Amino acid sequence: MKGLILVITILCYSTISFGQSGELVENKAIKFSIEQASDTIDFVVVDTLLKERKPIFLWCQGSLPIPLFFELGNYGTIFFGGGVSNFNYSEIVEQYHLVVISMPKTPLLVTKKNLNKGSQYIPNPNEPNKFSREYIKADYLENYVNRAEAVLGFLKKQSWVSNEKLVVAGHSQGTKVATKIASRNKDVTVLGLLGANPFGRIDQMIRQARLDAQLGKITWEEADSTMNRFYKLYEDANNQDSLKQNPSLKAWKTFSETYYDDWLELDIPIYLAYGTEDRVTDLCDLIPLFFIEKKKTNLTLKRYIGLEHNFSEVDENGRANQEKNHWEKVMTEFVNWLE
Repeated sequence: MKGLILVITILCYSTISFGQSGELVENKAIKFSIEQASDTIDFVVVDTLLKERKPIFLWCQGSLPIPLFFELGNYGTIFFGGGVSNFNYSEIVEQYHLVVISMPKTPLLVTKKNLNKGSQYIPNPNEPNKFSREYIKADYLENYVNRAEAVLGFLKKQSWVSNEKLVVAGHSQGTKVATKIASRNKDVTVLGLLGANPFGRIDQMIRQARLDAQLGKITWEEADSTMNRFYKLYEDANNQDSLKQNPSLKAWKTFSETYYDDWLELDIPIYLAYGTEDRVTDLCDLIPLFFIEKKKTNLTLKRYIGLEHNFSEVDENGRANQEKNHWEKVMTEFVNWLE
């Protein structure tokens, strides 16, 4: 791999080993690996040198097996970094060690032939819509949280890490992972939630069907059929026999639980930001009511008017206009709020 420097020291602890000094990948980030009996957890620190002692900013990316690096032939290697390439991450790196964990059972770097049109990792180029069975089995909430806890445990022991602060933030599915990390790990000092659904996942499908019927995009009969289909999906996701036959249901089960109750249990500062055109986040409008009821003042809520799930403006048909994206502004305002 071009620009790859391999300097690894392996320390063995039972079935776990750590790549202590890391690898510089494409002069963008330093890769570390935690090898476990049934998994290898790859993660990167977005920097080229690890000499300055700084606190950790853990970024929890959204869903789907999107690698941290793409190798795109004539275009070279692209650093996606779980979405951090969408914003000016140098603002974070100035004050924090920015950490991103690779998706489970997904190579850190993937060549063009093993990427589908959505930049998702596919083992077989002839089956662009089929993810690896290993990824599907590993794609559930507890696994993401356990992997993150292993990474944070490793980082806490490093001489270049300050443990005075620990920021955990995420987007979309990553907000669910970040929430559970903050609930479990008492070292977390700030929780950032961008594009979160406080009621899980499957409810947004029900709400979308209802809205489509109200707007006349579909008939109420079609909406009724859609809702019933999702009720059945969730019923199967909560059935052990169905879960054994279809491992992908585990993601629907674990990512569809409510999260606002976890937020209410936290006393650390919580930053909740979302676009008003994002169906996923509709119910975030209710969250201040719960905090007021509990007499809690640790929530900061930020609405971005007219923006969708990935903080792009939308056209007259409600479609995202990628040329008018505001990720950089959203993250800059979050970083400024941190200080």
